[in-house]
Amino acid sequence: MKVFGPVPSRRLGRSMGINNIPLKICSYSCIYCQLGRSTQVTVNRKEFFSPSEILDEVKEKVKKIKDLGERIDYLTFVSDGEPTLDINLGSEIELVKETGIKTAVISNASLIWREDVQRDLLKADLVSLKVDAVDEDVWKKIDRPYGTMKLEKILKGILEFSRKYRGELITETMLVRGVNDSSEHLNEVAEFLKGVEADTSYISIPTRPPAEKYVLPPEEETINSAYQIFSKKLDHVEYLIGYEGNKFDITGDLKEDILSITSVHPMKKEAIQKLIEKAGESWDVIEEMVSHNELVKTIYQDEIFYMRKLKKEKK
Repeated sequence: MKVFGPVPSRRLGRSMGINNIPLKICSYSCIYCQLGRSTQVTVNRKEFFSPSEILDEVKEKVKKIKDLGERIDYLTFVSDGEPTLDINLGSEIELVKETGIKTAVISNASLIWREDVQRDLLKADLVSLKVDAVDEDVWKKIDRPYGTMKLEKILKGILEFSRKYRGELITETMLVRGVNDSSEHLNEVAEFLKGVEADTSYISIPTRPPAEKYVLPPEEETINSAYQIFSKKLDHVEYLIGYEGNKFDITGDLKEDILSITSVHPMKKEAIQKLIEKAGESWDVIEEMVSHNELVKTIYQDEIFYMRKLKKEKK
């Protein structure tokens, strides 16, 4: 399943996701990732799916959602890994624009220093770039990048792209308790972001089960301090610390919809319950999926989540 949703997004309203990277292939293996550790860490761009295949699935999903009378605010390239690893990203953005719906790319910014990646991202209506750290040691601890990568090169690429881009540019900084949330480091991040001049700079915290069990959100006092530090240097700062809500849609096949959403977006128990009620089904569907090892039940911060069981690569 390469297209999922639409799902409620804290940044994009109602976002239909395009999963253009398979099996958690990424340039990072972030400690807070909701999908767990990366199965393959790489910086090599290549083709994963044909652009026509993605377009066909997007068109089919869009038609189903529109037939249901629901809206889609963005077609968002947000995947099991880093979307810019897809060498066809630029052509895919152009193709899905045939639907008349705005396009967005949620990137970890790791390849933004590459001219071909910048050319691809310039085609999107909205681009989100991650800036978790501006200190090399902190960056390696929180984002766990591919071995040959250099943070200085990435930060320079972000600044270069921000000067070229004419769409809506946002940044996101994920805060993890005791890792990148010190006042000193937050001031350094804010100073860097000042040069980016993004439309909005988001401060986020882990709200779903992370890759590493030791990952926790900062204390409320620290989150507030981070907001104050950012606001002194940046024009538009917002939190991404709340739950998105439970307004997910069904497109005819409840099981497939749940699997497609939970492959990239773990769902709270009450969100799945509302989806089941909307489909006129019972919780037995979920119990069966768990028993067949298709869904995994997890607990984070006293909340119950369900996510798709990821297949492990054969060695």
